[in-house]
Amino acid sequence: MTSTVSMRAPGAAGIHPRAWLNLALGVSAQTAGTVFVNTPAFLILLLHTQRGLTLAEAGLLAATPTVGMVLTLFAWGALVDRIGERWVIAVGLALTALAAFAAMTVDGYVAIGAFLLVGGMASASTNSASGSLVVRWFPSNRRGLAMGIRQMAVPLGVTIAAVSVPVAAESGGVPSALLVPGLIAAVIALACALGIRTAPPEAADARPASTSPSAAASGEAAAGGVARAANPYRGSAFLWRIHAVSVLLVVPQFTVSTFGLVWLVTELGWEPLAAGVLVGAAQFVGAIGRILVGVWSDRLGSRVRPLRWVALSAAVVMLLLALTDAASWGAAAVVFVIATVVVVADNGLAFTSVAETAGPAWSGRALGVQNTGQYVAASIVGPAVGALIGLVGYPLAFVAVAAFPAAAIALVPRISEERDRF
Repeated sequence: MTSTVSMRAPGAAGIHPRAWLNLALGVSAQTAGTVFVNTPAFLILLLHTQRGLTLAEAGLLAATPTVGMVLTLFAWGALVDRIGERWVIAVGLALTALAAFAAMTVDGYVAIGAFLLVGGMASASTNSASGSLVVRWFPSNRRGLAMGIRQMAVPLGVTIAAVSVPVAAESGGVPSALLVPGLIAAVIALACALGIRTAPPEAADARPASTSPSAAASGEAAAGGVARAANPYRGSAFLWRIHAVSVLLVVPQFTVSTFGLVWLVTELGWEPLAAGVLVGAAQFVGAIGRILVGVWSDRLGSRVRPLRWVALSAAVVMLLLALTDAASWGAAAVVFVIATVVVVADNGLAFTSVAETAGPAWSGRALGVQNTGQYVAASIVGPAVGALIGLVGYPLAFVAVAAFPAAAIALVPRISEERDRF
């Protein structure tokens, strides 16, 4: 009892010694899943310019892993709540690796797409599980930082795919490109099976950052932990609004990550390797940005306040990207980098807010709902935005995409609603 209290005491470090190792493994797992899911996006250039597929057709193939994720995200989240993170991640990544290796052996885009679908279903295991590791291992006053680090995995995975997949595809075609995510998933699956451990009860408290110190001192946090075992979706629209905001903000994120490489090559005339390096560098900067935004939210004691600013910034930067592209300005590549950083900044904020509101007993399922909504939108972005680009061109397509974060601004809950939840 004494050790538990000391870990939760204000001003204490409050972080279990093994938490950072579990976070590192969670980030690695999410990165491996992200590499697999984003590999087809970096095959669009090859499929469109050399294999004769339209952008809509190539975008549809690129969307198949995200469609697979949509089918299983909630189920994996529920399994995390029941058995914990370790075997969910290890088994899921092992199946992802098998799907990648199997896709290397078949001919025809339908067969490849089928294995990409299965791999997406398996890789979804990492999403809820890695987020749950943060909730279970880190106290509330460090969760923004920890979730920001965890959310680095997405741009880091895109970076790895952006730098490696086009080069592998250029030299060995689609099979060589699929070898990259397969090997990464296999190695990380083994590491997670050996290294991830279940968090002890005292590893982290269940209080969100917005819980007042006086409430914690009076024991209200403990009472809240018990209350939160009930369904957190009942009696409030807070979680649903966060889910809706996240869905809207996914549209610019996946537009930039899916079509950024082909835009740089076909619109700006960049070489594929140079374009891949720029996309990767932009994603890496975006990963750092997620950490900084997470730290900012810890200091503010709020996730929704910076979330509103991110939504506004995403709308502005997509309009600016449309303007620079239409005007053929040399600064278009610079704006692309800024856009890449801005449009990925919201994920850590939303994930932390969802996990804290749901509490440990519901975090797996709530994060499953969160991810499902995001990947439903993401699976539509590839073919829909690809078709839109083919119809009206990149600038007008970017303008249309800017409408989604603009709509999200009004849906972000107020700070008072955030605090009233706890």
